[in-house]
Amino acid sequence: MEPILGENKRRVCYFFDSDIGNYHYGPGHPMKPTRIRMCHSLVMNYGLYKKMEIFRAKPATKREMSQFHTDEYVDFLYRINPDNAQQFAKEQVKYNVGDDCPIFDGLFEYCSISAGGSMEGAARLSRDKCDIAVNWAGGLHHAKKAEASGFCYVNDIVLGILELLRYHSRVLYIDIDVHHGDGVEEAFYTTDRVMTCSFHKYGEFFPGTGEVRDNGIGKGKGYAINVPLRDGIADENYKSIFQPVIKRVIEWYQPGAIVLQCGSDSLSGDRLGSFNLSMKGHAACVQFVKSFNLPLLLLGGGGYTVKSVSRTWAYETGLAAGMELQKAIPNNEYWEYYGPTYELDVRSSNMTDHNTPEYLQKVKEAVFEVLRDKNAAPSVPLQEVPKLRHDDEDENEGEDEESKDVRRPLRLWDKEKQNENSLSDSEDEGTGGRRHRQSHKKSLSPGLNGTVNGSSSKKRRSKSPVSNGTGNGNGVLASASASNPVAPLATSTVTNGNASASGSGSGSGVNIESWASGVLPPSASDVGTAPKPITEVDSAAGAGADNASSTSPHLNTSTGTTVGLGVSGGDADVEMAEAGTESQAQAQAQQAEPVLALGAEIPDGAEGISPIATASHVLPTERGETATAGDIDIDMPAGESGERTGA
Repeated sequence: MEPILGENKRRVCYFFDSDIGNYHYGPGHPMKPTRIRMCHSLVMNYGLYKKMEIFRAKPATKREMSQFHTDEYVDFLYRINPDNAQQFAKEQVKYNVGDDCPIFDGLFEYCSISAGGSMEGAARLSRDKCDIAVNWAGGLHHAKKAEASGFCYVNDIVLGILELLRYHSRVLYIDIDVHHGDGVEEAFYTTDRVMTCSFHKYGEFFPGTGEVRDNGIGKGKGYAINVPLRDGIADENYKSIFQPVIKRVIEWYQPGAIVLQCGSDSLSGDRLGSFNLSMKGHAACVQFVKSFNLPLLLLGGGGYTVKSVSRTWAYETGLAAGMELQKAIPNNEYWEYYGPTYELDVRSSNMTDHNTPEYLQKVKEAVFEVLRDKNAAPSVPLQEVPKLRHDDEDENEGEDEESKDVRRPLRLWDKEKQNENSLSDSEDEGTGGRRHRQSHKKSLSPGLNGTVNGSSSKKRRSKSPVSNGTGNGNGVLASASASNPVAPLATSTVTNGNASASGSGSGSGVNIESWASGVLPPSASDVGTAPKPITEVDSAAGAGADNASSTSPHLNTSTGTTVGLGVSGGDADVEMAEAGTESQAQAQAQQAEPVLALGAEIPDGAEGISPIATASHVLPTERGETATAGDIDIDMPAGESGERTGA
């Protein structure tokens, strides 16, 4: 993928809804909505998502569709499904539904996605939020006001143009589908605010309309241009008539925006088409229209050889974004469709071109004769932007005026949620400066030094190593008085969300069994219940009692004080688990803890022995939570439609 030299950067909005590929016209039907998902897969794997904005448009509502279609027809599409089709037999005949336009599950939702993308793209163009909007799910140009036709149910093109007309005085519609764009032409046949220009096959071919002399009626006389072509037209002949006609039309009509229907059934080898255009010849039309630097809405349309359609639309998406895609197709989920060449190319065949230079010149002169009847582009008087009744009910009406200094409403965050089935770059690809979330978490886990970084999104538990010493600052208890001697614990601090613990030189904890072996039991009045003899507590410790002199603190006989904090139950569990089974350790910890309550006096005859403090010492934390001295819970901070708003 390389940038196209000499082109100005254009802002591109790309609309895609992954649900579009879930709908199926039925077995044997040439229309395959999955072609749009195939195109999107190429777009993502080529990396084009880095060069444009990708949106999932809000599906069009019944009320929005009724801006062009009749209420009865829209309601019919809403209610019909394969299960109740027999109840609507008369309506199916009336609305031309059942043969080329079959009834399938999710029919209305399919139409809503197609129309919603085109309307949203037109809205963003009108509000100058982008220069080019792309909706390959749109372009269904055959649908009429109250009739389905040619695989099309809802005419998203007309709905999009109506949205553009709210802000632009004139709109130009260009159609390069092999079939005549009869639905769009019929919708604007009597107005001069929309000019339609269609390049199509004419003569014993669906829909049978589009003769060169069909150029509008009434006020719209001369604002419908038809260029009928014959079988087999190739790149050079197509270019020789397309570019002169479009250049003359744009210079004469001076549109405020352009809608380009990029039907791919004009490509060589299409199942239903009979033209012989290559992918590059088809894309040259898009590039030529783009060169006029007018707001451009790119739509899909026909195309019934899915591997050719997806290739062409992906290539044209790249052109819209100013990028030339490489020939080799990257690996993607539809890789097997592109064999045996696996190249981004659709070549012309050697079929005969029945469009002679004399015929093309005659058609060109006829088109220019139509344009010559008009002296200048039609004007539109100054007026307010037209609104419908439901426009004032739009909750997004004032989104452009929302302050950027306040928290964004939840509805805007919800719109940015990506469908879980949508293709996206993985978080661990390393593109765009992203960090793999799992690796990022691992790098924040506690190290050997006992320090925990405070930027993790989960709570972590920190075991404090134990050593002799005095505590000071931020919730650390200082040395006890002679009347309240306590057992030793390492100095522990909690500051600014980070917890750290410093241990002794060796980093080893207190051996609770060895230490407890030298503690005499207090009287029952001091504790509340008579404890078991120390010999029972230490029975599982074995010879650990012999090491008490090396690990336990010593009572300063001259001052009567012992330095340190109480040992929590968490540290005791860890040490005792090494001496026996887990159940034994828990039992022994419960017995060892209440030997002497914190602050109790040392019994007579216990000179030189330190009491065990309870695990009730509480350290303050920044967020108002509590944590025991030996088992600290650290709470670490966790790491844009009524009127289409174009948000």
